[in-house]
Amino acid sequence: MEQRVSMITLGVSDLDRAQAFYDRLGWSRSFKDAQGIVFYQVGGMALALYPRTELAKDTGMTDDGSGFAGMALAHNARTRSEVDSVLKEAEAAGAMILTAARETFWGGYAGTFTDPDGFAWEVAWNPNFTLTDDGALILPD
Repeated sequence: MEQRVSMITLGVSDLDRAQAFYDRLGWSRSFKDAQGIVFYQVGGMALALYPRTELAKDTGMTDDGSGFAGMALAHNARTRSEVDSVLKEAEAAGAMILTAARETFWGGYAGTFTDPDGFAWEVAWNPNFTLTDDGALILPD
């Protein structure tokens, strides 16, 4: 697994309110065609706002106060097969696999794991996002 974070996803209680806040900060949305999620390009990575309940479901965790932190880190892969490889590496390193790699509703391929402290990581291949040679994530306009 390359040493990088591609995206931080914040699980928000009110997507419209959260988007309005970042808009008021002067941030410009990226990938505006996405439905039910808001993306911002932040340097060579991305910040996503996503409903907290949906993020908990995607990570395979329950949002009952016993472990889900309301956010997920993401490592975007260059290929679909790299997702499987990274999940195997993570498991060998001591990660707990929460969801095996699978086709996603947004047209990609992803799985999730937690580190030893329970922080959720999504490993994803997204055909709509570009990764540069140095691992920077570039969102579509």
